[in-house]
Amino acid sequence: MLVQDMARALLLAAAAFVLTLFVGAWWVRFARQHKLGKQIRLDGPQSHLTKMGTPTMGGVMIVSTVLVLTVLFNLVDRWSMLLPLAVMVSFAVLGGLDDWLTLTKSQSKTYGFTVRYKFLLMLAIAFIASLALYLPKPFGLEHDGLVQIPFVGERNIGVWFIPIATLFIVFISNAVNITDGLDSLAGWNLTMAFGAYGVMTFLAEPRLTNLMALCFTLVGACAAFLWYNAHPAQVFMGDLGSLALGAVLAVVALQSQQWLLLPVVGIIFVVEAFSTLIQTGYFKWTKRRYGEGRRIFKMAPLHHHFELLGWSQVQVTQRFVLIGTVAAMVGISLAITFARPSPGTERAGTPPTVMVEQAGE
Repeated sequence: MLVQDMARALLLAAAAFVLTLFVGAWWVRFARQHKLGKQIRLDGPQSHLTKMGTPTMGGVMIVSTVLVLTVLFNLVDRWSMLLPLAVMVSFAVLGGLDDWLTLTKSQSKTYGFTVRYKFLLMLAIAFIASLALYLPKPFGLEHDGLVQIPFVGERNIGVWFIPIATLFIVFISNAVNITDGLDSLAGWNLTMAFGAYGVMTFLAEPRLTNLMALCFTLVGACAAFLWYNAHPAQVFMGDLGSLALGAVLAVVALQSQQWLLLPVVGIIFVVEAFSTLIQTGYFKWTKRRYGEGRRIFKMAPLHHHFELLGWSQVQVTQRFVLIGTVAAMVGISLAITFARPSPGTERAGTPPTVMVEQAGE
């Protein structure tokens, strides 16, 4: 049974890779014909100006492939998969609308949604997802606030799970979006992160085989996207892809109860997001205090800082991916080594974590 579950997951990964390649070829042609070209920041590194007009919204090739394969092969009698699919599609629609508004320049200076409006929409979707995770059947997956804490084991944080999970989904989604600024950078780190959670869910007790299959489907789709996103990129992920994949990564981490390890597994996403928050906060604080805004980094997010230090785009991407790969291995190691059963669950039988996989199915 163990071998069959892994074989199914790997076949789904291979199928996702092949299908995404075909969808990607069509999307690149379609985007070029309809002039769905990316707008580039004029205040960014000058080397990025050559990317102006490159087709965007490439995340549609990943989202559509994962949706189709999961519905066909990993949904019937596995209804807990509805939640990550719903979150992925919801954030994809939000990101796709933002991309479209940016392309049509309907918002004059800001383009797309305003930051506040976009953030509120993301919060609303994430809040509904958090309720679905926490609430008992038939309203949710009966997660009950469980979390695996490294060095400690399983603990229940109760109703606090809802606001924490909501902010967690929004933060990770935005972090992936911020990271998606260099060719292949977000794609590679998403591939590593989903692969890490695929391994974690396979080795969990009990094994979360359906969640594992979803993770490896995402791995295959993200890997195929890199075929077209390799430097120099033929297509960009866009908000459609980065917001959707960041959100579904967060939901996968929450469903597996290993969400505390996502800052390790996705260290590049976290560092990129915090570099932007630190830069923005410090600039505003110094402007109020000294009348002139000051910066810690040459430019945020962090990958732009290294570009301005003289690193090429390929060097930044490769080095960040190497760090992300090592971080993913460390995350898997922590999940395996320090997971402990809850008090009173050492006896023979099924531990409480089984509800995460079986609830709603």
